[in-house]
Amino acid sequence: MKLNEIRDNPGAHIKRTRLGRGLGSGKGQQSGRGQKGQKARTGVRLDAFEGGQMPLFRRLPKRGFVNIFKPEYAPVNVGKIQAFIDAGKLNAGEPIDAAKLVAAGVLSNPRDGISLLGDGELKAAIKVTVTRASKSATEAVEKAGGSVTLLPRKPKPEGKLKPKAKRAA
Repeated sequence: MKLNEIRDNPGAHIKRTRLGRGLGSGKGQQSGRGQKGQKARTGVRLDAFEGGQMPLFRRLPKRGFVNIFKPEYAPVNVGKIQAFIDAGKLNAGEPIDAAKLVAAGVLSNPRDGISLLGDGELKAAIKVTVTRASKSATEAVEKAGGSVTLLPRKPKPEGKLKPKAKRAA
């Protein structure tokens, strides 16, 4: 074998197809995009357009409701609290609240409040203050000799409703 006899394996290098270089190339005129106009351009799509017919998403009935004021709670399991107590990041002797959980790194954002859940095992007697707690979580804390204090929920936001006008009598 000599240096001038070294070649790539057949098919190892595929030449790039040059688009829009005449009808004889096979990729001329519309360059394999099918048609001209909006559909031939990048980044543009007529996704739901059905040629003037009423689109499917408008023909179908709408159901359900999304409450934008629904509070979003950060879930914390009792097993996770026990793991942080074992690691020395939380002190079981002090009351545990949202600020302590954030400072210890149990959660980063308390959102609208903290929901205590009963997954895992709790050995330390803790006093925890949360927005809401499941039955199993409350039982687990009380079984270990601790207590759960529930905070009142935040009030609902007041809407921009105009007061009704009084009728002239």
